[in-house]
Parts: sequence; structure tokens; C-alpha cells
Amino acid sequence: MQLKLFNSLGGKTKMFRPVKRRTVSMYVCGITPYDVTHLGHAFTYVFFDALSRYLEFLGFRVIYIQNITNIDDDILKRAEKEKKDWGQFGDFWTKSYLNDMKTLNVRMPAHYVKATDSIPEMIKMISALIKKGFAYKSDGNVYFNIRKFPQYGKLSGFTAKQMVLLLRERGGNPDDPFKRNNLDFILWQGKRGAEPSWDAPFGQGRPGWHIECSAMINQYLGDRIDIHGGGKDLIFPHHESEIAQSESFTGKHPFSKYFMHTAMVMFMGEKMSKSLGNLVLVSDLLKRYSPNAIRWMLLSHKYRLTWEYTADEMNDAKIRMDKIERHIKRLDAKNNDHNAINKKAMADFSLAMNDDMDIPAALRIIELLDNEGNESHTVRYMMSILGFRV
Repeated sequence: MQLKLFNSLGGKTKMFRPVKRRTVSMYVCGITPYDVTHLGHAFTYVFFDALSRYLEFLGFRVIYIQNITNIDDDILKRAEKEKKDWGQFGDFWTKSYLNDMKTLNVRMPAHYVKATDSIPEMIKMISALIKKGFAYKSDGNVYFNIRKFPQYGKLSGFTAKQMVLLLRERGGNPDDPFKRNNLDFILWQGKRGAEPSWDAPFGQGRPGWHIECSAMINQYLGDRIDIHGGGKDLIFPHHESEIAQSESFTGKHPFSKYFMHTAMVMFMGEKMSKSLGNLVLVSDLLKRYSPNAIRWMLLSHKYRLTWEYTADEMNDAKIRMDKIERHIKRLDAKNNDHNAINKKAMADFSLAMNDDMDIPAALRIIELLDNEGNESHTVRYMMSILGFRV
């Protein structure tokens, strides 16, 4: 059985076939570093780490890129509030995030790119979009004209009315008087006061959020990629807008063959988010639980299904992980392990993983195998594929 993945673009599970036969290009939207790393972040990045590892297990070469949105309204506002340099402020929280991910055994991508390091590519892309008639200048800003891209909405499937409502909820401004259409999105924001700015043919300023990812993808991975990932809340407006500007820039589509989105993590009945403050911090969990236990708890959830964190579930993951690690150590000490991999168990494991990365089912197979005893070599092998330290 070959790997099947759910593609948010079209809403169907499809056989995975990369653009290039044995190489997979994958881009996952990274954090905006202005606060602590919470469990919602960890769920996304642990999952895509496991996906990258499994693709390598299948024999693919994976080129995985992740960005860091280190120039953004949220960073500038928070840095100003705390009277700190915006660059140093972003670097501090980036380091904090990377430390948490390293502890959870999340591997660094092939390229981990700061948005500010790719501004020349963003300027190049915006200039081309203006020249081709997809973008326009207004009051020092540059906007993408969605009327020039009739497919806008093909990822989310939302109506224009739904998109306007969501834009208001997610930090956009559909009432901006300088737009031609309330869903046009900003590519370049003209210089404002003492905010950081860069020189560009269309005026001093800084990039909009969406153009950052499109430019970095084009710079490091080319015109088309295999997998574009992120949290489900990025479908609109972020990924929808990326599609519009990237396909308009290159003239090639689909910009990404597969869009994959992790579900939201809930806590106390609400989506876990910085704005609501209902956060479960990775750093706090690491004071009480092992990285393997936290990773087990996260991967025990199907990546596309919303779930709610509870302390009971975390404790249960600890018990399960402790038991497996105890069995592995005991069998290792007795030197009583089979040297050969259990082929039937591996076939079952692969069957689960090939079914749209059903990692919860794969974990159940690991537990059943562990309960049978005398199979620590196969258990360890499966767990290493999923990124556990064993």
C-alpha cells in the first residue's frame, strides 16, 4: 500500500506522488516569535517532524523548509510595549521555541529562514506582480488585486461574505479605504513612523505577512512544491493568499500539490491561543514529564481532528511511555531480544501510517507489540521512525 494523504486543496485523500520521483519538497509555516511556545505549536511541529521522518523511511529525500516570521505587527507592538529592540526581541523568543523543539526531538529543517533574510526576494516578487497587473500601489502600500485571480477561495471554499468575516477575526482590515476590494491583501506596507523599513522600487516599507512565505518558498524550493503545511487556522487568509500571489507570479499551478493542516488544540473549552491566554506551555510540561511522554501524548491524536488537552491524558501518556521504556531496558539487559525486525508488525505499522498518517493507530500497534514481550528491537525501530528517543 502506498502513502495516502488528505489534501486540503480539494478536500480528498489522495495517493502521494511528489513532483520529483524520489525527492519531497515541504514547507511548513513557522512561528511569529513574540511569546512562549504552547502545546498548539508543539502539535503542529511534532506532527510535521514525524511526517518528514516517515517520508525518509519510505526512501524519499526530504527538503524541509520552515520560516520564522520575525517582522510582523505583533512583534513590533509587543517589543514597543516592553521597550525592547524588535530584532533582539524576536531572536529571544525564537531561541526559546527552538530549545523547546530540540527537547521534544523535533529536528531542524534543512533551512530555517528568517523573513528579514529574504526581503530582496519579496521585493522582486512584488515588483513582478505589479508589472503583470496583479498588484497595485495605493497610499504608499501595495495590494494584491483578487479580481485578477478568479480562483481566490479555491483552498478554503469560503464565500466572499465568509472571508470578510474571517478577515476581521484574524487581524485583517477589510475596511481599509485604500483597497479596491475589501478582500485585497497587502503585499507591502508603506513606512510608518519609526517602524523598521526597507527600500523598494515602490517605496520604503516592510513586507506583508503572506508575501513572506511565497518568496521564501520560491527562493529555496522553486515554482512548485509537494507539501505545504501549517495549522488549520492558516487556510484563510494566509494560505489562500499565498496561492494567489505565487501562482500569479510563476504562472504555474498548483503552487503546492498537497496542503496539509493540523487541527486546533483546545483547552478549557476554547482554542488554545496567545490572545485568549488559555495556554499549556511546553516548558511547563517538561518540568513534570519526559519529552517522550509529551511526544506520545501529541501523536496519539489524529492530526486533522480537533482535541482538548487534559492533565489526565498527559498522565496516561506518561504511564504508557514509562511502561514501554521499562520493557525495552529490561529486555536489553537480558540480551533477550529478537535480532530480526518483526515483518508482520512492520507491515501493520506501515498500513496505519500510509493511511493519511494515522499515527494513533501506529502507536496502538507499538503498544500491542510491547505487550507481547521479547520484541523491543522492533518496538524501538518503530518509535525511532516516529522521532522518539529510545
